[in-house]
Amino acid sequence: MVTIDNAFSGFSVDDIAAAERFYGGSLGLDVRVNEMGILEISLPGGGHAIAYPKGDHTPASFTILNFGVADIDVAVDELNAAGIVTKIYDDPDYGTDRRGISRGRGPDIAWFRDPAGNVLSVIADAASDARADAGAESGASED
Repeated sequence: MVTIDNAFSGFSVDDIAAAERFYGGSLGLDVRVNEMGILEISLPGGGHAIAYPKGDHTPASFTILNFGVADIDVAVDELNAAGIVTKIYDDPDYGTDRRGISRGRGPDIAWFRDPAGNVLSVIADAASDARADAGAESGASED
């Protein structure tokens, strides 16, 4: 067996500067371009991912990164307000509504794309719901 100290995900993009603006600006994540020109992305919960430049980049046709959210409707509103389109699928198999949210087929989920065309999602997170409910019951606020 291999002793593994940590793990992270990586994916390609065609424009590091555009990825930095999107992940750092539009999504509000902590990002930095390292000395190798790779975008390091700090994820909520302590994980991280990297986006690396690839000249012949082809967008991933599958979801490369899922963001758990307490309220899917609020998250979609925030994405749309930032100019991010969440209605990317018209295929009836995805069962999305006019805002791009698929409901009742597992966790509620909405997909969107980064500037390189990679598919991302916001997905209703039961753990986030429980934390939000616990905070409301205890009178705690999120400042």
